[in-house]
Amino acid sequence: MKVRVFLGHKIELVLIGWLIFAFSLWPFPLLAMKEQSQSRPNLPLSLDDCIVLALKNNLNLAVEKFAPEIAETSASRAKEIFLPRFELNYGRQRQESPPYWWIQGATTIVTKYQDYSFSINQQLPIGGYLSLSFQSYRSDTNQAFQLINPRYGSTIRFDLTLPLLRDFGPKMSRREIILATKNAEVAWKQYEAAIAETIYAVEEAYWNLVFAIENLKVKQASLQLARDLLRKNQKEVEVGKLAPIELLNAEAEVASREAELIQAERVVERAEQILHNLLNLEADPQKAGAVIIPQDQPEFIPRKASAEEALNLALTKRPEIEQLKKNIEIREFNLAMAKNELLPRLDFQLAYWSPGISGDRLLYLNDNPFLGVIVGREKGSASDSIRDALKLLYQNWTVGLNLSFPLSNLTSRANYASARLELERSQARLKSLEQQIRLEVSDTLRDIETNAKRVEALRIARERAEKRLQAEEKKMAVGLTTNYFVLQYQAELANARSLELRAIVDYILAWAKLEKITGQNFIRYQEKIN
Repeated sequence: MKVRVFLGHKIELVLIGWLIFAFSLWPFPLLAMKEQSQSRPNLPLSLDDCIVLALKNNLNLAVEKFAPEIAETSASRAKEIFLPRFELNYGRQRQESPPYWWIQGATTIVTKYQDYSFSINQQLPIGGYLSLSFQSYRSDTNQAFQLINPRYGSTIRFDLTLPLLRDFGPKMSRREIILATKNAEVAWKQYEAAIAETIYAVEEAYWNLVFAIENLKVKQASLQLARDLLRKNQKEVEVGKLAPIELLNAEAEVASREAELIQAERVVERAEQILHNLLNLEADPQKAGAVIIPQDQPEFIPRKASAEEALNLALTKRPEIEQLKKNIEIREFNLAMAKNELLPRLDFQLAYWSPGISGDRLLYLNDNPFLGVIVGREKGSASDSIRDALKLLYQNWTVGLNLSFPLSNLTSRANYASARLELERSQARLKSLEQQIRLEVSDTLRDIETNAKRVEALRIARERAEKRLQAEEKKMAVGLTTNYFVLQYQAELANARSLELRAIVDYILAWAKLEKITGQNFIRYQEKIN
């Protein structure tokens, strides 16, 4: 009864194997996939080639690069506040009005006036403003009793406003530039972090593709072994050396390995698509749609990593750390500005000006303008008034202090408290990130050590699986064993090869992750970044 039950289960498994074998041999999907691969050109690429292409074409990096470039334009725009500003004004007017006093001596008073002025204004690096201006005018009227008509006037003027408390000092005067510059630095560090992540993503995708291709080769070799054994068994059955029932195990194993091969092919396609997207090969029409053929092979090269050195690099060179430190500098500066806003405003003001006046001097009869009889005219010109103004013939100045403060500074105090909390939060984030980096470094170093041991252990397991299979094949040749054990050892060898290959790839990726954590992958490819 036990034998029958065992045979019943065995026949059921054989039938399932035949079904799998039948579906795996269905020609259309395989033919379509073969035709598709043949229609696509091959593109041999090394790991360095892939990284360079990703740094050039990756869409995520292209998006991330806009942020620092926009921030730099903001910094350049902020610097314009210290550029001298030139202003030019010109005006002309004509006024008519009825007389309101008998001495005006005209039925309609007509006054013509035109003026022009220019000034150069400069914001000072220590705060405040400096202005140098020049104004000139011409006035002409028909009113009686004028001594000079037309009259020309010119004034040269110097003004200085300097804050002594609030907004005093180069930091306060350059605050927009400082903030814009630091924000640009933060944006560049974010971009560097994105580059480091992209480099690691390419390395991960590349080695996963290599593993998928090599694993596919292992599956192909395993399937070929099963097929060879099946053909051998078929010949032995034909000559009567082997019972027909022995073919069932070999045929079921072939079908099972066919299914594994199809799954491995799908993994290769998926891994290639991931790498294809990272490289954005569609940006180059000659490479779009090409089949990526990796040129680097995974090798186990034992190396030692210094935990102290790795941690020091991660805490000093990693872009995220530098980004947070720049953020802390911004928060400290915001706190300094908020503290400055608590001070009252005390401005020192200085003005100096020199006028000049010229024009046609009217000569009245008997020097009596009340007679209204003009007997002559001494010509004057606008250049005379300009000359007198430039000679500083008439010196005028004023000095003053202007003190102002709000009766309540609740808003300023609230801003100061908010800036202080923002600084403390950024400092807490930095400590949290440093703690996270320490954990990442220790975990990655453990992964490197563990994967190195895995590689050694799985290498030994693979070598022993090869020896077991060789010994079992020799026993099979002299009839001391059955197909079942040979197929079992073949499957064990294929699995051992896949596990060893996976361990080697994991070891390589652990080192790549350590380089990303310590910021070394960005430094290594920094010169190749556009």
